[in-house]
Amino acid sequence: MEPGNLTGDSEFLLLGFSEEVELQPLVFGLFLSMYLITVFGNLLLILAVSSDSHLHTPMYFFLTNLSFVDICFTSTTVPKMLWNIQTQSKVITYEGCISQIYFFILFAGLDVLLLTVMAYDRFEAICHPLHYMIIMNPQLCGQLVLMSWIISILHSLLESLMVLRLSFCTKLEIPHFFCELNQMIQLACSDTFLNNMVMYFAAVLLAGGPFVGILFSYSKIVSSIHRISSAQGKYKAFSTCASHLSVVSLFYCTILGVYLSSAATQSSHSSAVASVMYTVVTPLMNPFIYSLRNRDIKEALMRFSGMPALKRPIVLGLKKCP
Repeated sequence: MEPGNLTGDSEFLLLGFSEEVELQPLVFGLFLSMYLITVFGNLLLILAVSSDSHLHTPMYFFLTNLSFVDICFTSTTVPKMLWNIQTQSKVITYEGCISQIYFFILFAGLDVLLLTVMAYDRFEAICHPLHYMIIMNPQLCGQLVLMSWIISILHSLLESLMVLRLSFCTKLEIPHFFCELNQMIQLACSDTFLNNMVMYFAAVLLAGGPFVGILFSYSKIVSSIHRISSAQGKYKAFSTCASHLSVVSLFYCTILGVYLSSAATQSSHSSAVASVMYTVVTPLMNPFIYSLRNRDIKEALMRFSGMPALKRPIVLGLKKCP
């Protein structure tokens, strides 16, 4: 095929997971269920925190932002995939593909940065408890979230503009269920050296950097917890960051698993299946992790739904059991 610049009428084909027609209803039902649970679970978490004045703290402020980003993150890819399965079409326009790349990178970057901000919040809460509310004041919390948005918007804009400079063949098949940046660069007919350099540099800076920050925060947290004399104090300090640590582990482990599996198998299909873990499963699991491991969230959800909240004496009594 002759290379050439794409026009507004050009189209891409998203090959998805399977070419077998009989499997399409199963894939549609599975992803529709996961998408609805993700949206409903994160939305319920946002409403429960917003409606409970006891949860108007920095930790839950960042949590509601993370839940909103998770809804947007999964909404960037799954609805289009469901629409293509329902209409038995694999087509996505050039404009639609560029838009999907932009919003996918935007919300993925926000996920990483918000998890880093939440690690810093837990660091201040455990390592400097007496000054926590002074340091993590509403102004600083707003500035941290705003900076996360600004950095993510600039990064996604840069990556999208870099894709716009590429030339493609007249017909393109993307072996994925969404327009993934690396796949787009690999399909380009023009020189992609600069695109690859920008992509790898951004990955190291905006994914590796925050990960190092999270590790540093938790190294200080673990050190502070070890200095606590009582076992009950250690448990209480650790429980305040257990949910966040679980979410961080799930997010980074699934992303690492995607790239290790794709590098080992060199299969685009395997990469597409593995990508489901951090694009769909992680946003799905986040509200469950925070609600199941956090008593305040569970009580807020019960109050929001009209159910009587658990009484503290009962919970304290259960803690004394061996």
